[in-house]
Amino acid sequence: MLTELFANMETLDVLDERDRYALERAISQVTNVPAHATIVRANSRLTDSKLLLDGYVCRCKDLASGQRQIVGLHLAGDFIDLHSFLLKKLDHDIVTLTPVRMASVPHAALERLTEENPRLTRILWHSTLRDSSVHREWILSIGQRSGIGRIAHLICEMYMRSRAAGLTDGASFSFPLTQIELGEACGMTSVHTNRMLQQLRREQTVAMSMKKVRILDWDRLADIAEFDPAYLYLNGLAPLSFPSRPAQAIRLPAA
Repeated sequence: MLTELFANMETLDVLDERDRYALERAISQVTNVPAHATIVRANSRLTDSKLLLDGYVCRCKDLASGQRQIVGLHLAGDFIDLHSFLLKKLDHDIVTLTPVRMASVPHAALERLTEENPRLTRILWHSTLRDSSVHREWILSIGQRSGIGRIAHLICEMYMRSRAAGLTDGASFSFPLTQIELGEACGMTSVHTNRMLQQLRREQTVAMSMKKVRILDWDRLADIAEFDPAYLYLNGLAPLSFPSRPAQAIRLPAA
């Protein structure tokens, strides 16, 4: 079902078959978009919201100088622009990081859904509230965490979000950001980002290759990040169980 990943993410409440059927009936089309394409432009008029079915996108804002700040990441199962249902436009761009598949839900259909299905309305509201919670944590990271803490925290967050959506393979998960994009998400230069990744390698916490991350020492990584998953509101997710320290670290690739 097209809404299965969204249902997995919404652990606050359970979508029953009636909810899923109603949401899937509201989908007007499913489209494929290549990597590095802008799917929403800031201040453009929007008439639908998009549910990400596969792939990764980022929210970003640009300065006149061309500098870009990534202000949010989304993976399969996320509504990437649900805010536009009421706002009708966004103050930022949404850009694909990988090839993606997404379902469009017209705002007129969302209006009918929210009028007729109170529980689904609560679940959609919960999704936007969690986005706000994640934004606050990112502000804390950029304002107060060290460089290595920022990267470690983002890795912890994306692992937990991927795990909630059923997109992990044990301790491994997809992490398609380049070092430049990782720096743009963490407020650091590419050179500084590379140094911090090398430090994480020396700490034997993660291995990164082929756009994947494998957690080698979750406890140490979470300690570096001061990571507390409470802000993700993934209620009911089973506790993590990792070996505390690998026998041998895996080499990180060059930039």
